[in-house]
Amino acid sequence: MSSRQPLNFSSASTDSGFTLIELAVVMFIVTLLLGGMLLPLSAQQDVRAYGETQKILTEARDALLGYAMANDRLPCPASSTSNGVEDPVGGGTCNHPYDGFFPAATLGLTPVDSSGYLVDGWGSDPDNRIRYALTASNTNAFSTSSGMKSTGLTVLAPDLQVCSTSTGMSNAETASAACAATTGLATDGVAVIYSLGKNAGSAGSGSEENHNPNPRSTLAADRAFVSAQQGSGYDDQMVWLSKSTLFNRLVAAGRLP
Repeated sequence: MSSRQPLNFSSASTDSGFTLIELAVVMFIVTLLLGGMLLPLSAQQDVRAYGETQKILTEARDALLGYAMANDRLPCPASSTSNGVEDPVGGGTCNHPYDGFFPAATLGLTPVDSSGYLVDGWGSDPDNRIRYALTASNTNAFSTSSGMKSTGLTVLAPDLQVCSTSTGMSNAETASAACAATTGLATDGVAVIYSLGKNAGSAGSGSEENHNPNPRSTLAADRAFVSAQQGSGYDDQMVWLSKSTLFNRLVAAGRLP
């Protein structure tokens, strides 16, 4: 009968924990993973804010159409001190036709900040308030009760301009400001509604955003606005109300001609 040999554990080694090098490698991997997760999260937040802002702008434009059908006019822009109410109340000659705010209190639109101003999807800072411009053509017919009806479809000529770039824009800061040839996205706009975008609190004086009235703009407000390609130098979001859309809705509602 063979004798059993005793087991020998002398050559077997067991580690009781991680070495410092192994811990450093693990921490490095965790850092990379977290960094990879945070970047997409930030991008997702930007996409969400952009989409929410676009939705707010579209709803604001629809609200203008509804208001026009009910009141035979469009509301004046709100001022920086009117708490979201059109200025002046009742319309007529608007006090801030090109550099005002959307009159959310007058139209009952949300979301608003604590002062009653409609805000975009980027926050509730004063720079995030939605801005609004209204044509002053035909002696303020568009903001005067029954002004459009008394003027007549064939005479009404809204004159807000929306350009794809500021390059070549003529007569800036004057009543005849105009887009350069082939850059006009709209040359007979009734209203322009826009957000200053994610960079609202710091940008606005660049070559493109400078033409859209904002706290850092160095140009006087005029009838021409810029809706350029999104990029590092431009992130404003803008929609506008065209003459044909407004007239179509008012005719269908029996308000015109």
